[in-house]
Amino acid sequence: MAKVALLIGISEYEPGLAPLPNAVKDVEAMRRVLVNPEMGDFAEADVTMLKNPQRQDMENAIYNLYDHRQKNDLLLLYFSGHGVKVDDGDFYFSTRNTEKNQEKLVPTTAVAARDVHHYMNLSKSRRLVVILDCCFSGAFAKGLTAKDIGTIDLEQHLGGEGRAILTASTSMQYAFESNGLELSIYTHYLVEGIEKGAADIDGDGWIAVEELHLYAKSKVQEASPAMTPEFYPFKDGGSRIFLAKSPKDDPSLKYRKEFDNIALEDEGEISVGSRFYLDELRNNLRLSADEADAIEFEVLEPYRQRQQKLLRYQQALSQIKQYPLSNKDRNGLKRLQNILNLRDEDIEPIEQRVFALKQVEYERQQQEAQRLRQEQETAENQRRQAELKKEREKESSPPTIQTQPFEFDTATLTPKSAGFLGMGKKTYEINRSRGRAEFFTENLGNGVVLDMVAIPGGKFLMGSPDNEPERYDSESPQHRVTIQPFFMGKFPVTQSQWKSVAALPKVDVDLNPDPSNFKGANRPVERVSWDDAIEFCARLSKKTEKTYRLPSEAEWEYACRAGTTTPFYFGETITTDLANYRGTDWDYNGTVYPGNYAQGPKGEYRGQTTDVGKCPANPFGLFDMHGSIWEWCLDEWHENYNGAPRDGSAWIVDNDNQSRLLRGGSWDFNPWNCRSAIRGYRARDSWFSHVGFRVVVVWGRT
Repeated sequence: MAKVALLIGISEYEPGLAPLPNAVKDVEAMRRVLVNPEMGDFAEADVTMLKNPQRQDMENAIYNLYDHRQKNDLLLLYFSGHGVKVDDGDFYFSTRNTEKNQEKLVPTTAVAARDVHHYMNLSKSRRLVVILDCCFSGAFAKGLTAKDIGTIDLEQHLGGEGRAILTASTSMQYAFESNGLELSIYTHYLVEGIEKGAADIDGDGWIAVEELHLYAKSKVQEASPAMTPEFYPFKDGGSRIFLAKSPKDDPSLKYRKEFDNIALEDEGEISVGSRFYLDELRNNLRLSADEADAIEFEVLEPYRQRQQKLLRYQQALSQIKQYPLSNKDRNGLKRLQNILNLRDEDIEPIEQRVFALKQVEYERQQQEAQRLRQEQETAENQRRQAELKKEREKESSPPTIQTQPFEFDTATLTPKSAGFLGMGKKTYEINRSRGRAEFFTENLGNGVVLDMVAIPGGKFLMGSPDNEPERYDSESPQHRVTIQPFFMGKFPVTQSQWKSVAALPKVDVDLNPDPSNFKGANRPVERVSWDDAIEFCARLSKKTEKTYRLPSEAEWEYACRAGTTTPFYFGETITTDLANYRGTDWDYNGTVYPGNYAQGPKGEYRGQTTDVGKCPANPFGLFDMHGSIWEWCLDEWHENYNGAPRDGSAWIVDNDNQSRLLRGGSWDFNPWNCRSAIRGYRARDSWFSHVGFRVVVVWGRT
């Protein structure tokens, strides 16, 4: 009777398949225990290793493994590398030159399982063992996890009489490299089971293939519960297949087995009673404390790995500030769970503990925010109209600019119903009213005018509070800013206004008179850069002898809020009846971004700009401040408000900074990106079909 083994490890691959550095180490470790006379007792000449073989060399070696063998020969085929399942369900062993074309396997560059099956059928041997430590989809991310595309019936592909098949996993969630192990997880515990004798479950001095698999499976699932190693047993009705020997009466092995059972029973946390029992057992077996400690350290390794993964997940969950969790955070946690090989039932207790604490804090913040909001709204409602009128009369009207009043429609969204006891979904109603403001008109020629609305001076809290849904860290910290009176364009600059100013004499750079993607004289101009907007202001200033410029970021947010403190000047949420934005769900790369904000309604997605002034104005009389187009501001981009000016001036530290501020959101962005506090940026010389601007005129300071 001969014992012959073929060990194949593929670490190096063509582009399209991720490298697997541990695969070659796997075959070296398997060979070490197989040729050891005290373990596998295979003759060295009968153990063949193939490291990163070419396809034909690999198939020849597999054929030779099964050819010219006798009935009682033991033949072992071990493979560590990528396994690939194609659309028709066929399974292939990868080789170093396996290729993919348009994400599909080129089958002539891999070894088909059906061919291996055929060679096995031709063999006279009735003791065939196949060990597959491979993923079945090959879609790995940095050698860590495989995409789940179903399972493979290995019995169908490799099964038959006289065959035992061991596989690392039937699912597609198998990890090749994890937790600092030098070997693949499954192979690590196969080698440990032979080398330590721990896989000799019945203690008869021999390690059968089913014992080896049971040991490795239990260890793998202690460390990575989501992995599911499988065993397809010997079928010819004969005796069991033994792969290795173990020291039958070895005290260390007896202690290891007993400690292993206790660790499994106690889930890695050894109880007090078990500890006293183990101390007595160690004395009876005449083991030193150091010997016992070394055994316990090895046995508890997968439990430590699992606890580290659970702790890692808990740390990630605890560090998420926003609660309830956003879709972005939930997607990130799901990816973390998959890469850690944790099941839903593993993370459920963690989420219950962490969410309980977050819920208490969330409810406290909501109550405090509601109290402050009610106080602010009451005060604002009492003085807003009188204060705005007074400030316009005393501060806003510049002595050199003659203004005239105008009236406009404005609107607010107010909660209408939240179901029984406030537990249902909120609904909102639009409350419309009339507002009044002052403005002057700049004549641009050929019947084109530019309306500039008087914005009163005042103070406001810039940025968003920590409990505002879907906010970004760049909106912190909130800080109080003082704003001087100024005029601001009633609408974003339109295409007709742009064309009129572009026809004026050049100051610094040329201007394209018709740059916009969505054509229309009264639509906002877009596809203009920050530098283009600066040139527009320079030409307009020269023509009118007034100082036109882009608004500072603080002026823009102050004008947008118009005395409000809610996420939108309409209220707590927004609707496409009041603004132009993406009001439908957006599926981007498998992630769905909702078309509604908070508990507000979903709406329509117009997919383009519309004429300015179609939606109601804010309390200052400014239109289209939410959505429509992103609007350039004068400031450079800064990642947060630490060190920001408090006098309303533009924040310019380094005039060579190529990134400039954008505010307001646009027609193709979701609602949370259209809030009063939202901040964006682009390169100053870039242009997009969702970016435009509006202008301001100031007095008292430049």
